Amino acid sequence: MRPAAGEVLHFSEDPTITTFKPYVARTNGKVTPYVWAVGHDRAPDYWFPRDCPRALAWVGPDTTTEDRERIIGSGSGTRVHAVEYGWLDAMRSVSLYAYRLPAGSFVEHDAAFVASSEVRPLGPPERVGDLFELHDEAGIQLRVLPRLHAFWAAATDSTLEWSGIRLRNAKP
Repeated sequence: MRPAAGEVLHFSEDPTITTFKPYVARTNGKVTPYVWAVGHDRAPDYWFPRDCPRALAWVGPDTTTEDRERIIGSGSGTRVHAVEYGWLDAMRSVSLYAYRLPAGSFVEHDAAFVASSEVRPLGPPERVGDLFELHDEAGIQLRVLPRLHAFWAAATDSTLEWSGIRLRNAKP
């Protein structure tokens, strides 16, 4: 589930949204209200239940061979997503939807896209489907761990590129 040309995506467990209104995200640390969306490269970051903590790492232009092999593995692709065992049932059962939004309404903001005015979807939301299958088809290694902290520490202390989402929900 990726956006087509001229689109960005917003993932939600709510299939009834007709208009996206700017809001201030709790984790943003800023007071500017935005509508948030993602492009092609970062869409896989959201192939999870909303509150699922996940640690993501991928090969970037400055990644060393040593870090790639140590964290991702030799011959194991270029990207790994890690979740905790306790989230497997939610990943199997979540009803996740993707809203296709007009990219022209958004500007790049860090690794995401933001709009400062209301945005209407280009059509009805699409059911995302099997999250495990999406990872497999995209060649993204999905790692299941008892806790995320050791993996997160290794990723952030490496030359890989990384992102952590909802880590406040991870086990201590």
